Amino acid sequence: MTGRTAGPTVAAARRAVVLVGGTANPYSRALRVARALADEGFEVEIAAVAADGLPEDQRDGEITVRRYRPSGRLTSMAATHGESASAPRRSPRHPIQVARRALAAVRRWVFWPHTVRAWWATLARELGPADLYHACGSLTIAAALAARDRHPIGPAGRPATVIYDAIDDVISSNNMLGTPSPVRRILAGRERRWARAADARTTVNEAIAERLAARWGTPPPLVIPNHPELPVLAAGAATNRIRERLGLPDTCRIVLFQGRLAPNLGLDEAAEAVLGVPDAALVLIGFGRRAAESRARDAEARYQGRHFTLPPLHPDELPEWTASADVSLVPLPPASDNQRLSTPNKFWESLIVGTPVVVPADLGVMASIVLADGVGVVAASASPSDLAAAVREVLDRPVEARTAERLRIASLARARYSWPAAAARYRELARALAGSER
Repeated sequence: MTGRTAGPTVAAARRAVVLVGGTANPYSRALRVARALADEGFEVEIAAVAADGLPEDQRDGEITVRRYRPSGRLTSMAATHGESASAPRRSPRHPIQVARRALAAVRRWVFWPHTVRAWWATLARELGPADLYHACGSLTIAAALAARDRHPIGPAGRPATVIYDAIDDVISSNNMLGTPSPVRRILAGRERRWARAADARTTVNEAIAERLAARWGTPPPLVIPNHPELPVLAAGAATNRIRERLGLPDTCRIVLFQGRLAPNLGLDEAAEAVLGVPDAALVLIGFGRRAAESRARDAEARYQGRHFTLPPLHPDELPEWTASADVSLVPLPPASDNQRLSTPNKFWESLIVGTPVVVPADLGVMASIVLADGVGVVAASASPSDLAAAVREVLDRPVEARTAERLRIASLARARYSWPAAAARYRELARALAGSER
């Protein structure tokens, strides 16, 4: 009997996990990163948080989306990812109520980020090994580091690595408003240790990169902007998707807000502002804690016919809908340093299809881009009257001028603010990590 000669050992395919501290239903930045890693030859999983009504396993093209259900003793603190009416909280009056609220705050600070600790517990048992972990934000970095420690050698036989993608300046974010300064310093130290433990760090723009580098005592994170993928639409082409969906006449001018619907994002001011713009309606496309409240406003007599709320869209569908707006409104109030420095997806997603934007002057980074590139109007403030004046300035231009403006904005954005260049930079980082020893 002739023995069988053993062939050469075949290395396992490289595997990457993109961790998202939400449902990823979907999350455009995570999906873009995942696709870049897939183009680089990785098998990619987006590891997200399970929620009722969503599949725990699904495919998005080449990408596996797997949602893990929180478990363990901190499950009661887990985020529900549902909607709420965002009713204002009453100040407690009874001493026992005061004490309970104080203890709850201390518990949140001790376990920060408390909403995902139970999710981390499930990941510790169920998340498989990977060669590269991409941690989207502060909700995921500790879980990524722990996964690297559990599986120090990835499936391809090289040391596993972690990228901390600081999608915002969490310590200066809206979520930290009202947090006592001593507590904030403790939490900043916690995040700094996580950031330093990562093999590489990325963020969304230069202004935030400089702040984070100073706080962490590290080189500036690599800037991977929230630039969108190139749409299939012709540059500057307008569509009519929103009016068709809502049964609105062609004379109705569409003011768009798309993305997360949550407190401190200027949604009330936007609704009021559009009432000051003749023949216009505010259309909100998105999800979040304020979604139910936004839908309720649709039916209020004061806003009826001027305020519409639509469900979120897949990032691949969003360009066609954004191109059907006459102007995009980014009404974020300067509630925090992070918000002042932000460059959210909605900003870039509007420019890539040629839809001009309106932003308040206090949003310094976006305002400077709008002024430098002439891609919209900067409102004097985030007040309803100033937002309305800026929207009217965009909409009251002659039709020919607005058509030419859309083409110019889309052409500029495709050349300067589209994902392929950012993806190339990210893929270069992934190659460097996958091919080096830690």
